[in-house]
Amino acid sequence: MLWLNVEAPFAAFRTFTAGSFRPTAPFITPSAAYGLLLNLAGIEMRRDDGKSAMTLIGTDLPRLEIALGARRVPGQHSLFQQLHNYPVGSSGKDHAPACKGSKYNIAPARRAFLSDLRALIGVRGDDALSERIHDGLAGRGPKRYGLPFLGDNNFLPSRIDPLAEPLPARWLVPLEEDDAPETDTSPMRLTIAIDRADMSRTTSRLYRMQATETETVPAAAWTPVGY
Repeated sequence: MLWLNVEAPFAAFRTFTAGSFRPTAPFITPSAAYGLLLNLAGIEMRRDDGKSAMTLIGTDLPRLEIALGARRVPGQHSLFQQLHNYPVGSSGKDHAPACKGSKYNIAPARRAFLSDLRALIGVRGDDALSERIHDGLAGRGPKRYGLPFLGDNNFLPSRIDPLAEPLPARWLVPLEEDDAPETDTSPMRLTIAIDRADMSRTTSRLYRMQATETETVPAAAWTPVGY
């Protein structure tokens, strides 16, 4: 079993949306935590079939269970940004000559993000992967693609520390129909597995954050992940 303390000044865990508002989940998602773990272990999770325009997720990736805990509830903010893209259809093409080959459709958008993320990630079910993560954190692992990041690739962690035991945290557990409203955060839908080629295969679940911190991880907090 492995425990990681992850801290970052900023983070964003995007849902699949289009339009002028780009939201974020209110906490790190199981799918994002899984991607971070694979990055630390030096395991490539992307797959290129030579045909798809989107980034595909590989098959035969490690299967394990993770638990997520909040040492602090992150702040939620938003900012405005100009988005440059290639539009679908003919809209905006009159701007193309002036852009000299650059993306020519410009639209303002509001992007949500989190601040002061302090998360615990528990890993169990794959001791070999835990060893690879330890080696990656120590700089002994295989070469990996890029730096570890928290949702957006310009939001980098300030520290990732392996722990012998979990610290007190408010653990995320699936929301059940008969749960009492005992939290000060709203229920959150978090993605568990992502399939960009077929969105019907993307899986998510409603979670709630415990009202108080505990060092004991609830049995329900463990979520199976892997492809």
